[in-house]
Amino acid sequence: MSTTTAVAPLTTQDADALVSAAHRAAEAAGVTVSVTVLDAGGHLLAFRRDDRAVLISGETSTRKAYTALQLNAPTTDLVDAVQPGGLFHTLPTALDRPLLFIAGGVPVHRDGRLIGAIGVGGGAPEQDHGFATAAVETLA
Repeated sequence: MSTTTAVAPLTTQDADALVSAAHRAAEAAGVTVSVTVLDAGGHLLAFRRDDRAVLISGETSTRKAYTALQLNAPTTDLVDAVQPGGLFHTLPTALDRPLLFIAGGVPVHRDGRLIGAIGVGGGAPEQDHGFATAAVETLA
């Protein structure tokens, strides 16, 4: 007989903490960003765009979070897979809801289970990935 241990879902409190942590990391680097947090079902839990962040960063942060969630992998690890000849070459255009294979999306796990994802947009891709990763590392 197998037993399943329940894993607490990503809460709005968790999501707010992730957004704040990502914004603090970006602010420390002098970068204005948008941050999106999705729950395990892909539903929006939190979003914030800095006043001076480029408008498209709101869309990119959301798509990065969605991509990280759907593939359960940081988007930075998937960039090569969508290049010509890559494993996921046609994936960016294969679905109704577009995925975005640019660094800055990171899945969120609790006790080894996928509970959501965070996406950051507005900085250079490597910066966005760093801000998202820093935020996830603060989640207890």
